[in-house]
Amino acid sequence: MSYEAAVHAQAIELGKMSLEMTAIAGAGHPSTALSLAHITTVLMFSQMRWSPDYPDYPTSDRLVLSEGHAVPVVYCAAIKLGVMIGKDAENRRRLTMDDLKTLRAADSMLDGHPNPMEGFPFFDAATGSLGQGLSVAAGLGEAARLDGYDKRVYCIIGDGESREGQIAEALDYIVDRKLTNVLPIFNCNEFGQTDRVSPQQSADRLKAKLEAAGYEVRVIDGHDPKQIKHAFDEFAKRSGGDGAVLAVIAKTVKGWGCPSMHGGGWHGKPAEGEYLKRALAELDERRIELTSALVNTDAFTIQPPMEMPDRQPKVGEMPALGAFMKKIDQETVLQAGKLATRKAYGIALRALGQVNERVVVLDADVSNSTFAEMFRKDKACESRFFECKIAEQNMISVGAGLSAAGKVPFVSTFAKFVTRAYDQIEMAINSGANLKIIGSHAGISLASDGPSQMSLPDIAWFRSFATMRDHRGNPGCYILQPADAYAAYALTGVMAEYEGVCYMRTLRPETELLYSDDQVFNLGGFEVLTEGRDVLLVASGYMVHEGNKALDLLDKEGISATLVDAYSIPFDNEKMLDLANANGGYVISLEDNYGGGLGSALADAFTQSGDSFTLEQMYVKRIPKSAKTPQEMLQMTGLTANDIVATAKRLLQVV
Repeated sequence: MSYEAAVHAQAIELGKMSLEMTAIAGAGHPSTALSLAHITTVLMFSQMRWSPDYPDYPTSDRLVLSEGHAVPVVYCAAIKLGVMIGKDAENRRRLTMDDLKTLRAADSMLDGHPNPMEGFPFFDAATGSLGQGLSVAAGLGEAARLDGYDKRVYCIIGDGESREGQIAEALDYIVDRKLTNVLPIFNCNEFGQTDRVSPQQSADRLKAKLEAAGYEVRVIDGHDPKQIKHAFDEFAKRSGGDGAVLAVIAKTVKGWGCPSMHGGGWHGKPAEGEYLKRALAELDERRIELTSALVNTDAFTIQPPMEMPDRQPKVGEMPALGAFMKKIDQETVLQAGKLATRKAYGIALRALGQVNERVVVLDADVSNSTFAEMFRKDKACESRFFECKIAEQNMISVGAGLSAAGKVPFVSTFAKFVTRAYDQIEMAINSGANLKIIGSHAGISLASDGPSQMSLPDIAWFRSFATMRDHRGNPGCYILQPADAYAAYALTGVMAEYEGVCYMRTLRPETELLYSDDQVFNLGGFEVLTEGRDVLLVASGYMVHEGNKALDLLDKEGISATLVDAYSIPFDNEKMLDLANANGGYVISLEDNYGGGLGSALADAFTQSGDSFTLEQMYVKRIPKSAKTPQEMLQMTGLTANDIVATAKRLLQVV
């Protein structure tokens, strides 16, 4: 029996299973699965070094299916191999043929698109929102190199998908970083959803683009076992070396083996009834043509991964800000009484990096503004810093890949530019990624740079994830808005200890120090700065300082106010309700962004309580423009201390 015949036979079997699986589900992408049957067979049955018993073993070779809709063929291979599945590593079970009938079912671990958090740990990240998988693969490759693992990462990308800009970002990044342990595999079956792919995504044009980007390219017949194996063997020899990075373009047929399913019209459409019978019969004919009745599809040998090294990353306790500033001879900085929260974040990264080897930092060509450069410039940390350049989408997904490999990624850029990667962040949350996102230069205090550099709708977007629960039962994302350097420093440490996604906003201007090392900050917490009896001011970030200014002005008007630093969303609703009641039910929210953020979170808490409250939301209600100072910007948007006083007087009907 030849290797080629065995691959053909197994690929045909996987194709038939994919047809049956999607027909039972009444949904799915069997034609795309058929185009990948041979590549999947070679990878999972003989090329990759991994164990079906331990599909997420840390040193295993990895497969990232960026073309996530093709997942039925991978599920079918996993069924044939008896891969262990389950959300809980201690209570996994082996896949069986019965699982073929469960694709996309509500109680199934075989989700419509790949997602390890649903119980299929063979994958590292949720994919299917096209264009993101190669960046995840790059993150996995970075982690393997950092850990010294001889680990290969294969990523399958659709030809139509390759038009996504993030693919270009990832391709550039892989060449920049010389990640020879990552193999992009382009599945060129020539068809998208509605029609043929653009000529710009043809195999010939893709080859030219890849070569121009710095890749050595192998164009193969994606249904020829010998050519597939030869290309993958070449990658295996190059992996981890110093040579040029390799890419594979596989020319395939959408609906391979089933002439009745060729061409357009079958994307995302299962074959049912007579169409299914015909397609299965056509595959049987292909088996007779390409193999023999004696072929044994169980004759493959899977090589195990390398043994896990007996070492653990150093994880220690982060020192207090005052102590660390003394250690790095920066005590006088705190004595000045002001320090920008973005600088405190950079200091915290440096402190964290020295005590926690799991921490890695990614930045998008603004590390001298986000102050992530403090991590990069520390000799103990520099190998764990990844410069992603101006490619925020790639950066977030690389972070997700690093997270899947056990790292704690801190990903920073201007908060405005974080918005470019909203889809990637959502997919990271779906993946269960342990991602820490830091947006600097947040809100209107940026002033002179104008609205193109400000983040204004970000809190509302991130807050939508704070209203739901992730796979671990925690808020989908914590939003953190530290008002001073002590809070920013401490919350950076808190984020590192938490398993899940956090988004922290930092500020450009120097802000007054409000706290000390004695203050404890927690996810979901808030701090009462001043207690009054007439009105509750609930502020976040920069607006805490403006609220502080308003206190004296309110006092002169005979109004006693409570000021809360709501540095976290979500927050403790019950405690917030108690404060509101203690202030007569009158509440003013203060935030330096568009609506839908802190004020909306308070409104939800109040309406759910069933009690009677009066809430006035103060936020940015117009498109701002440049102004010379933050104070001018506050005046432009009606958010000064005087505006707060006027709002309180109107609310309380004070003449």
